[in-house]
Amino acid sequence: MANANQVGLGRINLSTGTGYDGATDKYALGLKLFSGEMFKGFQHETIARDLVTKRTLKNGKSLQFIYTGRMTSSFHTPGTPILGNSDKAPPVAEKTIVMDDLLISSAFVYDLDETMAHYELRGEISKKIGYALAEKYDRLIFRAITRGARAASPVSATGFVEPGGTQIRVGGHATNQSDAYDAGNLIDAFYDAAAAMDEKGVSGSGRCAVLNPRQYYSLIQNVGSNGLVNRDVQGSALQGGTGVIEIAGIHIYKSMNIPFLGKYGVAYDGTTGETSPGNLGSHIGPTPENANATGGVNNDYGTNTELGSKSCGLIFQKEAAGVVEAIGPQVQVTNGDVSVIYQGDVILGRMAMGADYLNPAAAVELHIGATAPSAF
Repeated sequence: MANANQVGLGRINLSTGTGYDGATDKYALGLKLFSGEMFKGFQHETIARDLVTKRTLKNGKSLQFIYTGRMTSSFHTPGTPILGNSDKAPPVAEKTIVMDDLLISSAFVYDLDETMAHYELRGEISKKIGYALAEKYDRLIFRAITRGARAASPVSATGFVEPGGTQIRVGGHATNQSDAYDAGNLIDAFYDAAAAMDEKGVSGSGRCAVLNPRQYYSLIQNVGSNGLVNRDVQGSALQGGTGVIEIAGIHIYKSMNIPFLGKYGVAYDGTTGETSPGNLGSHIGPTPENANATGGVNNDYGTNTELGSKSCGLIFQKEAAGVVEAIGPQVQVTNGDVSVIYQGDVILGRMAMGADYLNPAAAVELHIGATAPSAF
């Protein structure tokens, strides 16, 4: 029996091609259906805003924070007047956080494109704008805490000694990046940090740590031997990935927004022995926050060189850094005449904030290598 002469319903101009895509595609006229899903970029939780001291700025360009140093005590000699300490204590200093320029993220949506699209896009764009602002928010605050951990106290009057920031080495003296992922090293560093803050008179309330996700999961993988999680909940800790809650009273968070080994986000050094996630793109460092490379920055968030490649985690108390907001995160959409002129709408996310360290004694930077990163 002869073969049937098939009608080329899916072919362009009776193409005889058998390949996929292009003019010879035998399915070229087939309808491309929308799956009903949109793949989202990495949506890392933003956490820093609620972990530091936050104030709202109104009718001004900066906010002043006042420091008072310690005072001494002495025994009273009968018959002598009490006229205040001879050293005129307490010493007073200030810290000023300046508002950075308006931070924005925006997208223009053309009406005709939106009319022809068979999926809703505005809500997704609004969320991505929010993620962009929140990511920047976290990175600036974590850089401020890093700077504070390397700083001396703002109270520097002669004869008075006030504690500054703390830097703790994770692992041995050699600069081995693998030390930053070792659970035993991290646990030792946590207890050292807790002791240091105790000795400096930092409140035990509101202490927290932010680690790279690989560090956090390294702690979980070793729950059977490091004593961080009760054996009764060991199974859920390993399987749920949320078992390690705190060490030495320090609540633990994970984030890709700390300046970890000189990198941010999906950047990966590939030298620690783990398998690389692959296809990570070209974003290899904290360039977007570099105070010397972008306009609009009025506080010192450091440069790539100043941050260096040794920092590998932050432990801090709520007083370690402050953030001032004149405009909280918000989304605006154009309409009316503007929409008529351009036949579309601009979706704009904006915020006005500034961040800096407040109490260096409440900031601890974890680092690798024999020498600690330098102050900036």
